[in-house]
Amino acid sequence: MKEEASIDVQQEPILFGYYFSSILSHNSLESALAKHLSIKLSNSIIPMNTLFDLFVGVFMEDDEIIGAVKDDLKAVKERDPACMSYVHCFLNFKGFLACQAHRAAHKLWLQDRKASAVLIQNRISEVFAVDIHPGAKIGRGVLLDHATGIVIGETAVIGNNVSILHNVTLGGTGKDAGDRHPKIGDGVLIGAGSNVSGNARIGEGAKIGAGSLVLKDVPPRTTAVGNPANPPRLHHIPSLSMDHTSHIVEWSDYVI
Repeated sequence: MKEEASIDVQQEPILFGYYFSSILSHNSLESALAKHLSIKLSNSIIPMNTLFDLFVGVFMEDDEIIGAVKDDLKAVKERDPACMSYVHCFLNFKGFLACQAHRAAHKLWLQDRKASAVLIQNRISEVFAVDIHPGAKIGRGVLLDHATGIVIGETAVIGNNVSILHNVTLGGTGKDAGDRHPKIGDGVLIGAGSNVSGNARIGEGAKIGAGSLVLKDVPPRTTAVGNPANPPRLHHIPSLSMDHTSHIVEWSDYVI
């Protein structure tokens, strides 16, 4: 990323201060990410230094999180044609930033530091318009494309290499405090405006069409949309191809 940042600064010297503070002055991805998130999420009441200490403490002590951060960067660069570089994603893509801030909040939640975890959740929601409960589990190589309006509940589990578009809800179905949110398998693609509610299981490599309402399990490698018909079996991983168009005349009956 430092090489990409240097090229950008050569082309746009006016950005030197921003790039130096965000990337070029740091010796590690952990430090750069903690600083960038703390600037984004701070306000007049919650100082940047307080958030930096929270973020850098989590990132420095957990190699698994930083490994996931790197996989997420690669996922955005490989799957989103609007992403020009890793630096572009790191600095400007709010879906990526929201996901990484959530990783820190989730770690704090697991450490029973729930007040700090919920504070970060609230700031993510206010700044990035993405509301992910700190209890939710998110795998590696995740793309939150555009990201605006994404809501993910407390007991949701998202696998590896999943792609989720904007205005997607992974929600519950009532006041039951138990395991009440969806389980999303590896390689799933969830289209814009979809709602997966309750403890439904979305099988590996499945595709949820835009605007769908899913209330029950979806088998692996199938397409699910709101108009019941025969389910076509997919022969590719939709989250990687980002293909929203295939099988548009062969809707699945795994959706209500």
